[in-house]
Amino acid sequence: MIDPFDLAPVAKQIWSEKYRFSGTRRGDDGQDLEDRPADHDLNATWRRVALAAASAEADDSARVKWADAFEAVMADLAFLPGGRILAGAGTGRRVTLFNCFVLGAIPDDLGGIFEANREAALTMQQGGGIGHDFSTLRPRGADLRATGAQASGPVSFMDVWDSMCRTVMSAGARRGAMMATLRCDHPDIGEFIEAKRTAGKLTNFNLSVLVTDAFVDAVRADRDWDLVFDGKVYQTVRARDLWQRIMRSTYEHAEPGVIFIDRVNALNNLGYCETIHATNPCGEQPLPPYGACLLGAINLAQLIDQPFTAEARLNRDRLVHTAKTAVRFLDNVIDVSEYPLDAQRAEAFSKRRIGLGVTGLANALTMCGARYGGGQAVQLADGWLRCLKVAAYEASVDLAAEKGAFPACSAPDLLASPNLVTLPEPLREKIARVGLRNGCLTTIAPTGTISLLAGNVSSGIEPVFAERYTRRVLQPDGSHINIPVVDYAAALYERLNGQPMPDGLQPGIKDLTPADHVRMQTVAQRHIDSAISKTVNCPEDIPFEAFQSIYMDAYASGLKGCTTYRPNPTTGAVLTTEPDSDGTSAEATSHEPRPSVGARHGAIGLTPSAIGAGSSQVRSNVVAFSPRADRLSSDTASQTMPVGTNLLRQLEQPNVVSSDTDLVQLPWSCEAAAAMAHVASQTMPETMSETVPGPASLAASLAASLAASLAASLAASRGASLEASTAAP
Repeated sequence: MIDPFDLAPVAKQIWSEKYRFSGTRRGDDGQDLEDRPADHDLNATWRRVALAAASAEADDSARVKWADAFEAVMADLAFLPGGRILAGAGTGRRVTLFNCFVLGAIPDDLGGIFEANREAALTMQQGGGIGHDFSTLRPRGADLRATGAQASGPVSFMDVWDSMCRTVMSAGARRGAMMATLRCDHPDIGEFIEAKRTAGKLTNFNLSVLVTDAFVDAVRADRDWDLVFDGKVYQTVRARDLWQRIMRSTYEHAEPGVIFIDRVNALNNLGYCETIHATNPCGEQPLPPYGACLLGAINLAQLIDQPFTAEARLNRDRLVHTAKTAVRFLDNVIDVSEYPLDAQRAEAFSKRRIGLGVTGLANALTMCGARYGGGQAVQLADGWLRCLKVAAYEASVDLAAEKGAFPACSAPDLLASPNLVTLPEPLREKIARVGLRNGCLTTIAPTGTISLLAGNVSSGIEPVFAERYTRRVLQPDGSHINIPVVDYAAALYERLNGQPMPDGLQPGIKDLTPADHVRMQTVAQRHIDSAISKTVNCPEDIPFEAFQSIYMDAYASGLKGCTTYRPNPTTGAVLTTEPDSDGTSAEATSHEPRPSVGARHGAIGLTPSAIGAGSSQVRSNVVAFSPRADRLSSDTASQTMPVGTNLLRQLEQPNVVSSDTDLVQLPWSCEAAAAMAHVASQTMPETMSETVPGPASLAASLAASLAASLAASLAASRGASLEASTAAP
């Protein structure tokens, strides 16, 4: 096997910065809590993680057996656990190994709102990103009978979450990531759609509209659409006008995304026991209240035998073996992970959800001579992902026979779900007898930095942006270094053949149409029971009419959501190509934006902020979602990458200290904010890492930030009028 550090030097930099454990940590009293050796090389990292996952096995013999098996598939680079697992497993740190969470329903009262905010803060402190549905909050201008005032609406309280995220982020070692959703029939949907048009507004959020089947039907039929809350119609609008408003905002600002929420619930394996209203920040995991996503990816590029030859093919035996080993690995991680909240632990143990996916698809297709988006590529991807799906479900049913089915398992209900109807009949019969160990098994995440760790394989199911580009990386002293990066398939071709890859062998973003992207998403979704982080890339000059048709095409194709990226005056081009000094070649380079400017990211994999600044706000909508990095800031390790690689920068950087601490210290003008700070000081443990300050300093910073946001929200509440709530969206 080719050493990834040798093939792609960026892999060593990623390992050293993000995943290498530095050894013994110190507690609050300055004494060593335990003696844990540092990772002296990449193999030591694999061993540390393998031992941690195997510790969930029943006895010493099984622990030794499975530690060796887990280490083997990771060392082979065939299986890549999620970044939270690689960074935290076996370190002894009180961090969660789950990438992201969806939190509970937000009660429509002030106490409940701030309790939900507290839960979000605790979750972020352990390294988890969060998703929240704000549809439960009454609209702006609604009467507050208890006080005689009027509500300020969900968007105003999103400012409180944004301040909290900025504060916890500035106090800790990694950026926060949040997803906010709002139903398409909520009276404040117009305000939500345009919430991020103002620079610096809600910069730690990604936004998605929950689009229902009824709304799509109303748009198609050009009917009126009621905006309703708690049974009261606040306004009636033309459905097409509202749809056009969503599309125009996305066209111009790459925000908001669209989630086809009825389809998400209809296709959910666990629809018999849960209802989904939101996704994790990157969108590949639609989750119920307090649900969590646990991620890992099979590296298809490592499974191709005889690459770049007429005999090239994917080794299905290795795919099956790797998938089954990975399912057991991820199931074990559920048992060994920390959980920020008891409700999250209960949800995880009740349904034992995992998210096994793939990365390196575009590279694997190139190695087999198939053009991304073409007929042969669709056929190959269909067969490979079908094989993965069946192997994953076989592993889960075997685990159910060995260790027991997940507690919420109802075999008849599971077998009736669309994802299980297509399984082979012998497998369905076994599920009927013993159930499944895991309620949901497959997803496709962005896999940004773990793909770089594996030698810069193509990310997830995204195409390759360019064969060569540059990462601009922020250093601890505030300086930057530029690191040249070469695509895995291009580097491997040159290594095997002694010459550069021929032009046209591997298409880049500029060579593909939006239809190519939708086609690949559609075939992948057939075999994925959760969702897919995927971006539909559009040329800057695409007409608006053609642009908005992509979303209806995505809906008609059976996708669960859609996000696009079009270079535009707000977001700019995510990456540009610049000639070398001798003019003989081109290199893709992302230009880092100014800090703290709220710009959009959209479909081409990431927004400028995510690519240029390594923002934590990387997300992709369900199935068709693009990673959305709208936090333009240079306070985290800056990351340049090919557009479309969906690099999940912030969610996988445990050791970069933020400098974004320019909090405005305000006098206490709001008793509620002071109370919130007091609650934070009593309940926020030091869990992130040794760089996280204690509860008192965190509370002080949080209190100052929340005071401003809450004061603004309450002021808006007192001055809001019913006219504001019923303005045309």
